[in-house]
Amino acid sequence: MKSRVKWVEGMTFLAQSNSGHSVVMDGNGGEKAPSPMELVLMAAGGCSSVDVVDGLKSAGQKITACEAQIDAERREQSPRLFTGANLHFVVTGYDLDELVVAKAVSDSLEKYCSVCLMLGKGVELTHSYEVVAA
Repeated sequence: MKSRVKWVEGMTFLAQSNSGHSVVMDGNGGEKAPSPMELVLMAAGGCSSVDVVDGLKSAGQKITACEAQIDAERREQSPRLFTGANLHFVVTGYDLDELVVAKAVSDSLEKYCSVCLMLGKGVELTHSYEVVAA
């Protein structure tokens, strides 16, 4: 897998993926676009959401929505690394089995999500969930 990042102007950069997609990043803390660190959190939420939705569908759960809400802390001094993050999933559907939802969420963060597993090497990751009846 490859990607490239080109400087556009000021502190704006254009990232291009191997699959041909582009994302603008802003090095000024998100003035014009997401910052690279915001994209890391979005990547963790996206990657784990894929696992959760796939796991729930595979288990025959009737989900209608899934939202990952990521809350992270960073060090105050440079480098401003993430020190901890919680991924909270709000899963909506019909007759959802809470135990199946809990397992899908924990399996994602502990076994399947490559982004979270990489972050987990240096960041204390936690997870939580809530089930909403549709």
